[in-house]
Amino acid sequence: MVKKIDPCTLVLFGASGNLSRVKLMPGLFRLDAAGRLPEHMAILSVGRSEVSRDDWLADIKGMLDAKFKNGYDQKVFERFIARNHYFANASDDPDAYKKMSATLGDAKIFPQNFAYFLSVRPTDFAPVVEQLSEVGLLNESQYWRRVLIEKPFGTNLPSAQDLQARLTKHLKESQIYRIDHYLGKSAVQGIMLTRFANAIFEPLWNKEHIDHVQITNNETLGVGERTTFYDATGALRDMMQSHLLQTLALTAMEKPADLKPESIRAEKVKLLQSIRPVDVSNINKQAFRAQYKAGRVCAADGHGENVQGYLEELKRDGVDSSITETYAAVKLFIDNPRWQGVPFYVRTAKRMHEGNTAISIRFKKSPMQLVEGQHQNWLTINIQPRECIKLEIESKIPGLDIATRTLSIDAPQRQKEDETIDSYETLMLNLMEGDPSQYLHISEVEAQWRLVDPIVKAWAADKTPLHQYTAGNRDPEESSVIFETKDQFWRYSIELGGDKH
Repeated sequence: MVKKIDPCTLVLFGASGNLSRVKLMPGLFRLDAAGRLPEHMAILSVGRSEVSRDDWLADIKGMLDAKFKNGYDQKVFERFIARNHYFANASDDPDAYKKMSATLGDAKIFPQNFAYFLSVRPTDFAPVVEQLSEVGLLNESQYWRRVLIEKPFGTNLPSAQDLQARLTKHLKESQIYRIDHYLGKSAVQGIMLTRFANAIFEPLWNKEHIDHVQITNNETLGVGERTTFYDATGALRDMMQSHLLQTLALTAMEKPADLKPESIRAEKVKLLQSIRPVDVSNINKQAFRAQYKAGRVCAADGHGENVQGYLEELKRDGVDSSITETYAAVKLFIDNPRWQGVPFYVRTAKRMHEGNTAISIRFKKSPMQLVEGQHQNWLTINIQPRECIKLEIESKIPGLDIATRTLSIDAPQRQKEDETIDSYETLMLNLMEGDPSQYLHISEVEAQWRLVDPIVKAWAADKTPLHQYTAGNRDPEESSVIFETKDQFWRYSIELGGDKH
């Protein structure tokens, strides 16, 4: 169902940055082409430099030309380009926000419902909000005002709570939209619908039938040019604290009362708050970390590529040593009646043999073991690179003997005629619609940091050199230390037979 959007103005801070050029501006154009933007909607791009409107519009055309190599509809382009305006927000101008308020005050050009997208440095989140508030641009006495904040929301629980305190001096919680772009992915949104729209799944979705669950995000890429950021962050805080715990929440939460944003959020919060804290006194049995060393990975063209190790990349930038993890695997338990005793293995790593984001669910052994080595059933919901759902079942091999083999029911979620929607397009549309269901509530943020912070602290205190795994290889064998039973193993590719091979 298409939701009606009020006339509004989208104010893009950091408009000249890479995110805006590659994702936001092309995404808004696609939304316009799909007829999803309101007729009365304007875009005000905010940047540091003085740029004339004509030059900015020419710049936007360059962004679209770079994105849409096969061209685009000229009428849509003319409509879209007419929506766009530019404002120079010079850092050394004490009256910059007063001037912005005067510019936005022209209701003939700018509809007075304002959505602010803060694609700025995390240290600038609170100052921007404070200055918007000082000039009345967050006042909701007549119109709605919403603020989208890019991740990360804090670097630990105290910093997240401090940022929240600074923001809520000027904003209600309902005005704050904390983005996790993973939640905008169609396949991630489909997790909940896959569970609750199919009667065959819900009766099995519990401790009576499920052996364990794996939430995986693996990449073939290394840290690239992000060495400074990554070495201060690590895999645990970069991916697990946000994307993967959100994926776990959608996988394991109870059925919401309805599809209203507040109902979905309430169940996610309950689930996150019921995850048992990791016992740091026994952390080596519940969490494993490592760094990639030099190796050979599969390049985009299918050929192998020799790559440096993480420590070698750091030395290139003048850093001699590091205990920052590029591989993190954690075992979690959910203390509620549905999941009591079921391990959830959450892992993320760079420079692996394959790039894959998936939820893999291993069911318990069949009550009837007909043959030796009979496999257990698996259900895999793959998020990327291929969106699909795969169910593996055991079937008799035709012939005189009793023997089974694994059959794969593989259903692609994406059909040829389906449109491809970027996650930022979904989330910008949700922002203008006033739908926060794909954004993070502060209770979710706090629950996630409470889980991750003790592990980060314990790892920081342990100066033991990290295990080194070869770039382009699969999980280190040593990572199996976190498994509950000896017959558990990391699930790999969604291809048939890819569980152990």
